Amino acid sequence: MATGLQNKRVIITAAATGIGRVTAEFFLAAGAKVQVCDVDEAGLKGFKTAHPAVGTTVADVADTAQLDRFLDAALANLGGLDVMVNNAGIAGPTANVEDVALEDWRRTLAVNLDATYLCCKRVAPLLKKNRSGAIVNLSSAAGIHGFARRTPYAAAKWAIVGLTKSLALELGPFGVRVNAICPGAVEGDRIERVIKAEAKASGRPEAEVRQNSVRYTAMKTFVTPQDIANMILFLCSNEGAHVSGQALPVDGYLYTLGD
Repeated sequence: MATGLQNKRVIITAAATGIGRVTAEFFLAAGAKVQVCDVDEAGLKGFKTAHPAVGTTVADVADTAQLDRFLDAALANLGGLDVMVNNAGIAGPTANVEDVALEDWRRTLAVNLDATYLCCKRVAPLLKKNRSGAIVNLSSAAGIHGFARRTPYAAAKWAIVGLTKSLALELGPFGVRVNAICPGAVEGDRIERVIKAEAKASGRPEAEVRQNSVRYTAMKTFVTPQDIANMILFLCSNEGAHVSGQALPVDGYLYTLGD
């Protein structure tokens, strides 16, 4: 069990559904104080109804003004910060590189990479002043392996690993640990959208693409949002106090993304 999270002040981006929401629920169950954002207003309302203690803000993290507004409100409501979870991300286009529109490339990097960088930039001085805390960035198996027809997404997720390792070196002397999680194929609506897009782009049946998503894993299975949330809480807990600078796969041992 992750310990030491009682009353910790936690910010999580993109937490109306999926990994973000499960992670927020796990932190709440551990006694932490949590503030979240998402573009999904209806999802946030549902989350707030289920968990009145959570603070919610509708925000597109690719919009710097909206992101600043969220962080201002979250930090004011929490009265400081102990944990930053940069979960926001989009799949981006599925296409051969010559067919990827520049605006789609930029949007994918803005959500997946720029927002992570901006959140880290904003909270680093606070955590350094505290001389403690944790940042967890969501990378991907695509941040470890190449990913055909998903170049914007893979580029952003590789960059997140580099950002994470660099910040771990920069913030480590202040007692702040920084890690990245690299999920494999995670059960849920998002992977179903990815499977549909890949099937369309490659001309293969969806069933074949779905099977291929776990074909190259040792455990031959999808992972769950709960699997990812458990790892995040471990990294932010007393038990993870000396884990930093890592890009940690949670993927059932995925050894290639296949084709």
